[in-house]
Amino acid sequence: MIKKIVIYNMYGLYDKDGILRFVNSDKVACFDYAELFEMNSSQFCLMNLIENADKDNDINLDLNLVESNN
Repeated sequence: MIKKIVIYNMYGLYDKDGILRFVNSDKVACFDYAELFEMNSSQFCLMNLIENADKDNDINLDLNLVESNN
């Protein structure tokens, strides 16, 4: 049995201070949120969170790579 992995888009709407204000799989819903709170295009940034998560997986966070000087 082959399992199929389905990845949906997930968009995050960030305000100009970098605070995540809204998350949705529908890009139009994010724009509707911005319109509801009267945010113009210079006051928010829309990012594809799934696309950016793939880039984060390439970072090596192993802190045990440093040799001891003792």
